[in-house]
Amino acid sequence: MDIQHYMQTLGQHARAASYALSRAGTIAKNNALLAIAADIRATADTLKQQNLLDLEAGKAKGLDEASLDRLALTDARIEGMAEGLEQIAALADPVGEISDMNYRPSGIQLGKMRVPLGVIGIIYESRPNVTADAAGLCLKSGNATILRGGSEAMHSNRAIAACIHRGLEKAGLPTSAVQIVETTDRAAVGELITMTEYVDVIVPRGGKSLIERISKDARVPVIKHLDGICHVYIDAAANLDMAENIAFNAKCHRYGVCNAMETLLVDSTVAAEILPRLAARYAAESVELRGCELTRIILPNINAATDEDWDTEYLAPILSIRIVYGIEQAMDHIHKHSSGHTETIVTENYTRARQFLAEVDSSSVMVNASTRFADGFEYGLGAEIGISTDKIHARGPVGLEGLTSQKWIVLGTGQIRT
Repeated sequence: MDIQHYMQTLGQHARAASYALSRAGTIAKNNALLAIAADIRATADTLKQQNLLDLEAGKAKGLDEASLDRLALTDARIEGMAEGLEQIAALADPVGEISDMNYRPSGIQLGKMRVPLGVIGIIYESRPNVTADAAGLCLKSGNATILRGGSEAMHSNRAIAACIHRGLEKAGLPTSAVQIVETTDRAAVGELITMTEYVDVIVPRGGKSLIERISKDARVPVIKHLDGICHVYIDAAANLDMAENIAFNAKCHRYGVCNAMETLLVDSTVAAEILPRLAARYAAESVELRGCELTRIILPNINAATDEDWDTEYLAPILSIRIVYGIEQAMDHIHKHSSGHTETIVTENYTRARQFLAEVDSSSVMVNASTRFADGFEYGLGAEIGISTDKIHARGPVGLEGLTSQKWIVLGTGQIRT
């Protein structure tokens, strides 16, 4: 295969489809989303059969349990894909929204209109549900998309793409609005991230090495996050029953996700009471604990945490724990080691809760809630294209609005500049 020619062809088709989508009405886009959701439900058995091929191949290649979990399409995840598409259909269409209209001294009326970005290239690993989530968000926001999933999920991605194409066709929209890269050749990624005449934005979703490579080599603008080093801080004024449940859920609900807690910070005044309770629950889930010197006085049988642990996204049943002296030291630790993804404080103290919200500089900052809520579905976005830890354009879970831009519009009555 001539990779350059193949990718250029995908780009040409995507650019043409983006023009058609930018003119498509909300009803047509919603009809497509609902048709895709219905098709996903109707072909659930086929999706699981194709996914089984990927899982068997993954096991043969020696993928670990966390990777296989990300790859698996369960009944719940298939239903989640369909529900996510339906949620996106139910959301307000941002395209064409006009805001900030005001009159200037010249008499012109000035405002902003929300418009699609154009063509979005999405590069992701393992999770086949990203295919449906990304396609749905791009479709509703009026963008064409080129999807390059991981080779380990190729059978699953093709089966989901077939559902998408049938839904688009049923709604009278071009099937080239959503295209998947049908080759596992890594050179295709190199082409995709440099096709500035066809692609407007790249969104990489996957491991740190993938995102670093994309960010380094891309000539197309990138929306990204490198790590999900998320913290939970149990304050001196925390409700300890609440703190126990939040700290357990944030770590153990799922390990291989970017919004899982990787470091637990505990105020010294409550550490002796809360840590043994949490250690027992973590032990029941076979979570390896690594602690600072003070933590190991209370939990002498756990491993010592190293400097590297504070900067590690485990994506595994491993947790680092540090005892701190107050909120200032907790926030200092977060400022030094956080990846800017999600942080939570557990406290009944209103002043400290407000201080944490104001001074912690991450894309999601929470009070008395699990970090696992940092998710497009949970935020009511229907789904997410990814979670951005950048500060320009989009930050946090990127939904419909994050996939649009704004242009200035001017309404006049014959004014000329003098």
